[in-house]
Amino acid sequence: LLVPFVDSVRSKVDMREQVVSFPPQPVITSDNLVVSIDTVLYFKVVDPVRATYEISNFLQAIEQLTVTTLRNVIGSLDLERALTSREEINRHLSTVLDETTGRWGIKVTRVEIKAIEPPPSIRDSMEKQMRAERERRATILNAEGHKQAAILTAEGEKQSQVLRADGDRQARILQAEGQAKAIRTVFDAIHTANPSQKVLAYQYLQALPQIANGTANKVWIVPTELTKALEGMG
Repeated sequence: LLVPFVDSVRSKVDMREQVVSFPPQPVITSDNLVVSIDTVLYFKVVDPVRATYEISNFLQAIEQLTVTTLRNVIGSLDLERALTSREEINRHLSTVLDETTGRWGIKVTRVEIKAIEPPPSIRDSMEKQMRAERERRATILNAEGHKQAAILTAEGEKQSQVLRADGDRQARILQAEGQAKAIRTVFDAIHTANPSQKVLAYQYLQALPQIANGTANKVWIVPTELTKALEGMG
């Protein structure tokens, strides 16, 4: 209850969850590099009386507390770790801010880092390093591809030679088996027919022109059995 002209509303406090984005802040890392960091803060007022009477401007206080805490956290990290440890930085900021703003009747629900911008020279160096790393990986992958292609080609050639050699071996075996079978068949047929010496002498006489057909044939070998057979024929 308010008494007219005596009591009045001190201030109106929005108790909904609010979000505020702080401007970029320059922060020095442990390796003496200046980076620009943007932060976003989510908070809500849980006790409007304390938020009004315990501090004059809680939003400004939260901003300054965020900047100082952020500088302390980033100052203990190098640039590479700061770029890859956003979740760790967010948790640390949220814990410190929530503990400090609790006595002001404010609950910090979440702190997020929007961007970490290194100096332009560092960005150029990082881009060159990343470009060199990508080119190195591409060269390695290309070399691995050529290596695998050469290995597969050599394996294919090896298997092809093995298959050709095996095919030639099988062909020679089959050819030798065929010749052996033919000789055995002829031998069996001659053995079964039991030809006389006269027939053999006659066959030899028929084969003489073929034996003599050649410029390199200078000596003829006449077995003794032939002379006996010729005497019988005579």
